[in-house]
Amino acid sequence: MKRALLRKVFNQQTLFWFVFSTFVVSTAYVVFRLIVAPAVEYPGDLDMRVKGDYTLMLLQCVLGTLSLLLPSFVAHRFKIIIPSGMIVAYAIFLYCAIFLGEVRSFYYAVPHWDKILHISSGFMLGALGFTLISFLNKAEKIPIALSPLFVAIFTFCFAVTMGVIWEIYEFTIDIIFGTNTQKYALENGTLLVGQAALADTMWDLIVDTIGALAFSIFGYISLTRKKNQGLLDKLVFKRRKIAKSQK
Repeated sequence: MKRALLRKVFNQQTLFWFVFSTFVVSTAYVVFRLIVAPAVEYPGDLDMRVKGDYTLMLLQCVLGTLSLLLPSFVAHRFKIIIPSGMIVAYAIFLYCAIFLGEVRSFYYAVPHWDKILHISSGFMLGALGFTLISFLNKAEKIPIALSPLFVAIFTFCFAVTMGVIWEIYEFTIDIIFGTNTQKYALENGTLLVGQAALADTMWDLIVDTIGALAFSIFGYISLTRKKNQGLLDKLVFKRRKIAKSQK
């Protein structure tokens, strides 16, 4: 009874509306702070947030809201069934990355918060690539039969490529709006130099690759087991058919 009540209260739709409302409220708050915030820091107050900081927050909140609606649009537009577990993980990831990471400053307050999210995103993008290629592999309109190894390689390449595209996005945003998504500066604005300035981007790519590789291996093992089980079932069925014919 308690489990049924918990499932009814804490379901996928509840999580969606919680994250969506959080983004909407955060967007309104950031717009207000953007209006009243100073353009530059006051002398001696290095912790003050200026318009550039809130510009990044606003951009992330808007993109987060649109990204949250993306799975539903894709599912209806292309008639794809997206696993509920993947949608839940996706919503939690957006909440952790945008609201906790940017609005609540977890990227600076919590050690390695950015790396934890990136390795999770690599794993999740691997799951997305795996789902996409599996859908194509099973589609009747697309007459292809892909080996588990090819699916695993595609999954890995897809996830890593998406991670690279994300880093290009961060680089572009920093150039256009003067933000600090690549963490080339400290929270107080102190610019990093040399490898220290590149460390965030490189470690993001490294942990993205680790997450993608982990899921690719998992997907390969899963597909191989299913394939072997399918061959075994066919063999058993064939033997039974031969035995019946001999009787």
